[in-house]
Amino acid sequence: MKKDILKYTQNRELSWLKFNQRVLEEAQDPSVPLLERMKFVAIFTSNLDEFFMIRVGSLFDMAATDPRTVDARSGMTPAQQLDKIYEAVAPLYKERDKTYAEIKKQLHPYGVCGLDYKELEQSEKKYVKKYFKEQVLPILSPQIVDAGHPFPHLLNKELYVTAMLKKDGRGMMGIVPVPNFVSDILYLPGHDIRYIRMEKVIMEHLELVFGRYEVSERNYICVTRNADIAPDDESLEVTDDLRYLMKQTLHKRRRMAVVRLEIAEKLQPDMEKYFCEKFNITKKQIFRTKMPMKLDYMFAISGNLPDSMKRSLIYPPFSPQPGRQVEEGSMMRQIRKHDILLFYPYESMEPFLQLIKEAAYDPSVMTVKITIYRLAKKARLVEYLCAAAENGKEVTVLIELRARFDEQNNIDWSERLEEAGCRVLYGFEGYKVHSKICLITYRHRNEIQYITQIGTGNYNEKTAAMYTDLSLMTANREIGEDAALFFQNMSIGNLDGMYRHLIVSPTSLKPKVLQLMDGEIRKGARGRIIMKMNSLTDVDFIAKVAEASQAGVRIDLIVRGICCILPGVPGYTDNLTVTSIVGRYLEHPRIFCFGTGADQKIYIGSADMMTRNTEKRVEVACPVLDDTVRRQISYYVDVMLEDNVKARVLQSDGTYKKKAITEHAVNSQERFMKEAVHAARSAGTPRKRRGLRERFAGLFKKQDRR
Repeated sequence: MKKDILKYTQNRELSWLKFNQRVLEEAQDPSVPLLERMKFVAIFTSNLDEFFMIRVGSLFDMAATDPRTVDARSGMTPAQQLDKIYEAVAPLYKERDKTYAEIKKQLHPYGVCGLDYKELEQSEKKYVKKYFKEQVLPILSPQIVDAGHPFPHLLNKELYVTAMLKKDGRGMMGIVPVPNFVSDILYLPGHDIRYIRMEKVIMEHLELVFGRYEVSERNYICVTRNADIAPDDESLEVTDDLRYLMKQTLHKRRRMAVVRLEIAEKLQPDMEKYFCEKFNITKKQIFRTKMPMKLDYMFAISGNLPDSMKRSLIYPPFSPQPGRQVEEGSMMRQIRKHDILLFYPYESMEPFLQLIKEAAYDPSVMTVKITIYRLAKKARLVEYLCAAAENGKEVTVLIELRARFDEQNNIDWSERLEEAGCRVLYGFEGYKVHSKICLITYRHRNEIQYITQIGTGNYNEKTAAMYTDLSLMTANREIGEDAALFFQNMSIGNLDGMYRHLIVSPTSLKPKVLQLMDGEIRKGARGRIIMKMNSLTDVDFIAKVAEASQAGVRIDLIVRGICCILPGVPGYTDNLTVTSIVGRYLEHPRIFCFGTGADQKIYIGSADMMTRNTEKRVEVACPVLDDTVRRQISYYVDVMLEDNVKARVLQSDGTYKKKAITEHAVNSQERFMKEAVHAARSAGTPRKRRGLRERFAGLFKKQDRR
């Protein structure tokens, strides 16, 4: 099977670029409010930044160290992949610029106007010049580049205004860093939201910056540096302190090689050659953009809008609702009665946080153990964990310091947790701990009992309102015993543990998933597989999907991002459908369903079907054993498969197409929001809420017919 794999697979980097194109399509959707569309342009941009820093950076390293390495899914070398990336990215820049310009133009009638200097009224130009002279010029750090002033190190993703300077017939370059401690934009006086970007303000007033020079060829630029750094094992053995090593790593990241140069204005040939030499890049790595290189300010503008304008320009407000299975009162007592599933962001993370808070003060609780990958800047979870430790509970926190771009935040939290008396552990050499599992151990009626929480997303209170995720809380004793053994194994560095119910990478997760798929393959045309994940690259999994398809198994994959398997390839993946949903919220759950009806097996967990997750990370997936919760998840998956508004279907040539809307339009995220609000209103009193579980069990029961 694997020898034919190139016939039905595609390159992961090119697949990712197609995902980001789907993000840009949301910015082009006229049914999306205008400022939300602009936010999608910003998300597309930040996604592309990270892609160059990590994926392109990694390919550069591979091209330098082992140029003959061949990608198993496309047969391309690193250099060939880089060429294809540049070829694919160039039209995306043009499409993004056009999209940005259209949205910007449509915002003008609402009084939201991003302006060039030449568009300012005379009074506004005076205001800008006065502001520049008083508030910006004194804190600028301009530099000339000549024999006595070497070319400076340009920081990753920072803006620099550049110009050619001439004095006494001698030419040189001038560079002005755009300061981080001034606002990205300057609001102009008046009732409308009229603004000009700071780099344009500086660029317009370079004569005041370089007073003795003649200024020409004004521009602003931004370099993207390779950020794909992983602490190597030898360094770890020498320092024996991962927290210290990660601080060194973050410092090193600031000076890595340039992988991309973005420019605002077209470069003259001699200037293009100059930059190529200074940054050791080729012309292919230079990208011109007509829109801002940073769009973070758009999120601030949304927050500053008057309420009357917000209704037209942003999504209608939505607050995560109380969990439909959650009653008032003790969370521990409720979970002892039955499993509880939370579906973020439609349902609030609050019940889980209340569980941890309750455990921190409950005298029967002995231990709280949790794995942490990403946290919010402000985290009540940490406060409750610290309170538990201060109240005499044994609190163990396994925190992954190598969560990319959240390293410093995790370092800070690890120090806070240690100060409160928590036992803090870090990940393993060569293996990131990406699992989302929490275990509360307590004594009840003289017996040790457990409450286990398994999630598909991080314990991040901010993203829980922005990402779709599942959070399962259960008092199942056998799952609790598995979780206790898992934490024991993590504490002694044992990655080879085997468990009764939990499936854990790098040891058992992939083999168990492949085994469950084999069970459906044996059923032939009666077999059914549905899986939801963020990305799919694992070659073993891809080969097994093709095998299942050829055996007649009907397979639906819901893959938000990278998908290296191509559906509908005759003789290989005829029975496979791949759907991607990009909408208001970031789709994030990992769900694995095998079979149909009462015999269906469902797992949820933290792992995508990527080799890094299945072989180089500690991931945990848990079976869903409660019948009501199983039906609930089946219902969610079915609605996503019915989506014909935000869903796009992968074609055999690697392109994506929107579904045709036949009788009814189905926007899965909108439906889940409406259902969550309806459930919260229907719940009413605590007495009514107690009956919701039975009512929703009936709603979801129809899924057994699938």
